[in-house]
Amino acid sequence: MSGARAAAQRGAFITIDGPEGGGKTTQAERLAAHLRTRLPSVHLTREPGGTWLGERIREVLLARTGSATPTDPLTDALLFNAARRQLVREVIRPALDAGTTVVCARFADSTLAYQGYGAGVPLERLRMLASDATDGLAPDLTLLLDVPVEVGLARKAPGDVTRFEAEYDLDFHRRVRAGFQAIAASEPGRVEVVDASGALDDVTAAIEAIVDRRIGLDEPSAPRVRTS
Repeated sequence: MSGARAAAQRGAFITIDGPEGGGKTTQAERLAAHLRTRLPSVHLTREPGGTWLGERIREVLLARTGSATPTDPLTDALLFNAARRQLVREVIRPALDAGTTVVCARFADSTLAYQGYGAGVPLERLRMLASDATDGLAPDLTLLLDVPVEVGLARKAPGDVTRFEAEYDLDFHRRVRAGFQAIAASEPGRVEVVDASGALDDVTAAIEAIVDRRIGLDEPSAPRVRTS
């Protein structure tokens, strides 16, 4: 992958993103396990979360409030970016600099899609916030798990329903999905779209094939480091 392995001492930064119900958490876990059989150091994390502060912000952001007044979308964006900055500075950048490959479920694309395309915050304003939060760090590869809105929402178990499923309508989620698709179309060198509407194992196989190809693990001379 150009960029991801440009410097041997730097780890690759891989994000998994997309609309609701694509299986991001499960696929991130599976990808990290796959990479750990091939690379010496792999770290799995998530957004929002991954740090003490990030996990506390996650609780606030995803909780179903029951309030008649929805949270202002720019407020959401600011909170997401606060958690993101702490994750980048505390976890992601130090890991990458140490040669660790990082797999992260969701990253800045989610804020563009949800608070921007979905809720209407100007995209340039969100890009400026993301730049401040990440200090310009961008993923080497983003896997966009694309799934029709109705299919994705139907997959959510009752205990997994967050504020973003409970308090937003189908049109919002359709705009979010269209936003992710627009991001993918604008950055084809970074974003690979994966059809996540099929069987779980088929999606996993597609992801592993893309990642192995993009970071050179499908080459005969690629390292095969197994961990217990």
